[in-house]
Amino acid sequence: MDAANPAIAVTQLNHFYGSEPLRKQVLFDISLAIAPGEIVILSGPSGSGKTTLLSLMGGLRRPQMGSLRLLGEELVGASAQVQTMARRFCGYIFQAHNLHGSLTALENVMMGLEKQGIPRGERRTRATEMLDIVGLGQRLSYYPENLSGGQKQRVAIARALVGNPRLILADEPTAALDKQSGREVVELMQTLARERGSTILLVTHDNRILDVADRLVYMEDGRLADSERARLLLSGHG
Repeated sequence: MDAANPAIAVTQLNHFYGSEPLRKQVLFDISLAIAPGEIVILSGPSGSGKTTLLSLMGGLRRPQMGSLRLLGEELVGASAQVQTMARRFCGYIFQAHNLHGSLTALENVMMGLEKQGIPRGERRTRATEMLDIVGLGQRLSYYPENLSGGQKQRVAIARALVGNPRLILADEPTAALDKQSGREVVELMQTLARERGSTILLVTHDNRILDVADRLVYMEDGRLADSERARLLLSGHG
C-alpha cells in the first residue's frame, strides 16, 4: 500500500448543516488518510457523523471547509463536473441495498455500468459474470422481492464492483443481515476488493466484522478519536 499517495486524504475538514441562525456543526477538524488498497472500518455511536463523512468522501455531498482529496483531486471548492467525475471512481454499498424493485438482479447490476458508455451487450456480459462471482449466477432473472436479505446485498455488491471502482464506500452493509450472512457479505467484499486493488471504507456498528479491517477508526460527536482511545472503545474498555 502506498501511504505516500493516499486514495483519500482529509485534512482539517469541518462540515455544517443548515444556515444561520440554526446552523449546526457536525464534523470537527477531521484529518484522515487512507492508502490505496487499505480496508478501513469507521465505527462509533449513531449520530457521530460517520455517514456524513462517508458521503463527503464519495462525492455525494459537497465538502465545505478544509481539504478533501480523492485520488489526488481536491473536492473542496470543486466544480460540479469534478464532483461527478469523483463519484465515478466510487462503488457504493448501502444498508438498504437500494435495488430497483422493477428490475431483475441482472438489470440492477447492469445499471452500474450505464454511465460508462459501455454497449448493452458488454454490460450484460460483465453483469452476468459479476453475479456469478458473488454466487448468484442462478438468480439473474430474479426480482429483489424474491431474494433474501443476503442475496439482495450480494446484488448490491455486484452492482458496486462491476465497474471496477478504485474506492468502495459501504454504509452499514450488514445491519439488516444475520450473523452468517453478514460475515459472508463482508468477506466477499474483502476478497473482491483485494483482487482488484480497491480501497474500502466501511461504516458499521457491527463488532462481529471488525477483524476484516486493516485499520479501525472511531468517531464520536463529530470527531475522530486518537488511535489508542479508538482501540479501547472498540474493545469495550473505553
